[in-house]
Amino acid sequence: MKFIISRDQILPPLQQIVSVIEKRQTMPILSNVLLQASDEQLVMTGTDTEIQIVAKLNIESISHSGEITVPARKFLDICRLLPNGAEIHFELQDDKVKVVSGRSRFSLSTLPAEHYPEFNESDFEHGFLLNAGKFKKALDKTVFCMANQDVRYYLNGLLLNVSNSKLKLVASDGHRLSIYEDDIGQATGYESRIIMPRKAVQELSRLLDDADAELNIQFSSNNIRIFYKDVVFSSKLIDAKFPDFSKVFNQSFMSPLLIQKQVLRDALTRVAILSNEKYKGVTFDISGDLLKLSTHNPEHDEAEEELIIDYQGEPLSISFNSQYMLDAVSNLDSEMAVLTIAGNASSCFIEEPEQPLFKFIVMPMRM
Repeated sequence: MKFIISRDQILPPLQQIVSVIEKRQTMPILSNVLLQASDEQLVMTGTDTEIQIVAKLNIESISHSGEITVPARKFLDICRLLPNGAEIHFELQDDKVKVVSGRSRFSLSTLPAEHYPEFNESDFEHGFLLNAGKFKKALDKTVFCMANQDVRYYLNGLLLNVSNSKLKLVASDGHRLSIYEDDIGQATGYESRIIMPRKAVQELSRLLDDADAELNIQFSSNNIRIFYKDVVFSSKLIDAKFPDFSKVFNQSFMSPLLIQKQVLRDALTRVAILSNEKYKGVTFDISGDLLKLSTHNPEHDEAEEELIIDYQGEPLSISFNSQYMLDAVSNLDSEMAVLTIAGNASSCFIEEPEQPLFKFIVMPMRM
């Protein structure tokens, strides 16, 4: 196995692949990246057995085809620290790989390619095409609401719901929920719901760096596979049913509260400085055209701030986790924020005033 490749060509896909490889592995070979060179193409594969990224690079200078696995992070660090535009000569000699660039020479240990685990995928029943920028925006507007290591394991992921030409992404950690709805742009002719695991969602959001590219998304009940430029991203899915969140919409609501997003964000950030470090609670006292934010902590520190709002409803006092509120408000694209509290004060909807694609729901807390 012998080929020459430029540092600038191999580095970006290698960085994408290494990001899915766990630092601590039960199997040593999972710390390696699989390299397969043949027919003017270099194929690089990395996996943690739950997620896999395969990158295909076209290179003309393959003098000997073959396959081998090399330590992923060491190989990445070598490529990353070489100068821009450097040419990398890669050659397999016995059970070592020689990497030569300019006056730099490296010798890496290897493990045989035939021991590299196969990523088992079932037949893909459904598929659709989608703009990468649209999908990345949907991921970014929902990813922060996913749970982390919750015993309700279905919350440690993201619901992807396809209903003919409509796409809906939903994430919740039980205290807050984000919903993103958009048009796919074509009729798929089916209705399907899958849950992507947390790590897969985070890696995919990191991977999609070209807003103009097109994604080919294929999935079954067990796996999802996404073709993006020269990369194939695959992940296993969470085998569970996502909770029915539709009931939160079927209730009476109080009058909406309109406020400038940046004003609310800045005030929340200031007041939260003196909130309880564990619970981060801030009380919203709403009456007429005034919103008073207040908080206190076990050290008897207190903070309050008054803001001008547009509100026609009854006076109300309700408390929220300030960080959850900040996350929701920060993810709005408009200058104004609309806060609508449920009639029984069980939840607060945060959205944009004009045709919102996404909604954030935050549950109140007891102070």
